Amino acid sequence: MKKLILCFLMAGCASAIPDQPTARIEFLAPETYPEGIAYDSISNNYFVSSARLGSVGKVNPAGIYTSVLSDPSLKSTYGVKVHPDGKRLFVCVGDANYSKYTSPETRKKMARLIGISLTTNKITDDIDLSKLVEGKHFANDLTFDIEQNAYVTDSFSNVIYKVSPKGVASVFADSPLFKTEGIGLNGIVYHPSGYLLTVSSGTGAIYKIDLKNPKNVTKVATEQFFINGDGLLLSGNQKLVVVQNGGSDKIYELTSEDNWSSAKLSASTLVADRFTYPATATMAKDKIWIMNAKFSELTDSTSVPSAKFAIQHARLMPLPK
Repeated sequence: MKKLILCFLMAGCASAIPDQPTARIEFLAPETYPEGIAYDSISNNYFVSSARLGSVGKVNPAGIYTSVLSDPSLKSTYGVKVHPDGKRLFVCVGDANYSKYTSPETRKKMARLIGISLTTNKITDDIDLSKLVEGKHFANDLTFDIEQNAYVTDSFSNVIYKVSPKGVASVFADSPLFKTEGIGLNGIVYHPSGYLLTVSSGTGAIYKIDLKNPKNVTKVATEQFFINGDGLLLSGNQKLVVVQNGGSDKIYELTSEDNWSSAKLSASTLVADRFTYPATATMAKDKIWIMNAKFSELTDSTSVPSAKFAIQHARLMPLPK
């Protein structure tokens, strides 16, 4: 009898573990390879970038893609965020690796932050970041603080730029901790307690940067490193979502109880969810959605360019304490 009861309990537990992928919003946008995503609650649209074409588009919940901005001179677009004023979309622009329109003049040299009017779809702001630091450049992701300053990660120069509301750009943080080969600083978020959190794809570490003293950079103590860590999303003051690709293709939730001096893994997605090179995350109402960038196709010379892409719900399953 005990064996029967044990088998029943084990079967019940197994059936409680989902074995199907989570919900997806699929949309047709041939050859775009979107990387960045930002949800706009006012229009109920997801704004997405394009590492391949340098365009910007929007996707409604029904999966209809509409072009917002198409300009081959932008080469590649990556991180996107709706400005705190709710009237503009800000986008990281560069020519890092996957652009169809790459050129010797711009490849690994371009780093721009552009603003786009959500009413007219016209460029309202265009800030050149490439002259602030010597060397290679890759403007990758951005965030805004409470005073509407923008902070942009450069994944090749491994610095964080600051752009004031008036468009004045400067180097905000440059730490020896950031230095690494290949792609470094990537996803970045602003914490209302007065600091930034950013992840390095190269070192796998998460760093905390004091807004009042950007020389005060510390490494958040975690149980594991997040090599190929990409987008970040602060889902609560004590909860951080980390998107990891490069083979892992999972989404993790970290929880901190000491103001991000340290953090522990509290939840993750499942292998059954089958993300396809997840890149960035956004919050839509009470759910977390992930942009599947499908970049693995761009490194495969035999691959036929995709026409269909998917925004996928991140089902975070609590981990044992």
